[in-house]
Amino acid sequence: MAKPTPEPWYHPPQEEVCALCGRAVPSAERDLHHLVPKSQGGRQTAVLHRICHRQLHALFSEKELAQRYSSVEALLAHEAVRSFVDWVRTKPDGFYQRTRRARSR
Repeated sequence: MAKPTPEPWYHPPQEEVCALCGRAVPSAERDLHHLVPKSQGGRQTAVLHRICHRQLHALFSEKELAQRYSSVEALLAHEAVRSFVDWVRTKPDGFYQRTRRARSR
């Protein structure tokens, strides 16, 4: 009788993908974004590139994120986020640039 084949104990880490732009996230550029800010009672998170995460917080206050933009779909529906995502998708996965606060905020 043949021995049962054991399930391999090592599983290589799966590549994480940014929930906002859809690019692969290098571990050095990985941030967890609370869809509803922790200060507003949020617990659910999404993996984002550091540049994508900083852009969201530059555009929106925590109150706006909690009330209007508490899902990735709602964030992507906003015109400024959409244009940022279209721009950042042309950059390499590890790309980072300093983010400036939006004037309208």
